[in-house]
Amino acid sequence: MIGYAVSPDGGEGLEALLTDPRHGLIGLDFDGTLAPIVADPRDARAHPGAGPVLAKLAAVVGTLAIITGRPALDAVAYAGLAGIPGILVFGHYGWEHWQDGTLTTPDPLPAVDAARRALPGLLAAADSPPGAADGAWIEDKGHALAVHTRRAADPEAALERLRAPLTELAASLGLAAEPGRFVIELRPRDVDKGSTLRALVTQRTSRSAVYVGDDLGDLPAFRAVRELREAGIPGCAVASGSAEAAEVAAAADLVVDGPDGVIALLGAIADTISA
Repeated sequence: MIGYAVSPDGGEGLEALLTDPRHGLIGLDFDGTLAPIVADPRDARAHPGAGPVLAKLAAVVGTLAIITGRPALDAVAYAGLAGIPGILVFGHYGWEHWQDGTLTTPDPLPAVDAARRALPGLLAAADSPPGAADGAWIEDKGHALAVHTRRAADPEAALERLRAPLTELAASLGLAAEPGRFVIELRPRDVDKGSTLRALVTQRTSRSAVYVGDDLGDLPAFRAVRELREAGIPGCAVASGSAEAAEVAAAADLVVDGPDGVIALLGAIADTISA
């Protein structure tokens, strides 16, 4: 398909999208997929080519959706999505829904507030002896809390230092501890990118589904693509490749070279459909 090496099942999914784009669905992660990973997630911005190619796809594909762990409004702002009619944005893995300027969001869970109160003490305890978790910091997403170690002198060691206490805190509060690229996120258990993708395919009566992601939180969406194929809906799981997430590439039908490769693939899809 359009010059890419893809698994046979994934190739069928891409061909189904190209053959009947009005009944096709494309789901996309944001960080690491449409935007390069940066040390501070507040500094992330979409690839310069993202806006034009997303606008072109939104005009020719039945459903175009961003499914991110971020708050939906952050993704809208950082990717410049407000001017793209019809694009859907699901924040917090699907807890929030934004479309054409309207945001739907539930009340935050009390368990997240309890985690918010507990995390500063947990990080202080983990940084003993001093320096063991130095550089770790908390990103408050409202409906979830992410502990990042990318700024630490040894990000991997700091992440491992924090993994057990964060997992224990999440379990005690009934939250999920979602690992990622030098981050562990405490979030509600009731929804993930896979359940959001499956529900969207059902709601939109999509006849094909392509999903693109880069991190461990995208693996449920990859599994959803495989389950949809077993149910007769062709699909393709695409990895935005990174040395930090080899497990994601191993689970994909097609691997492209980071956000540059994602934008090139999306552009090729849009051009093929338009032609």
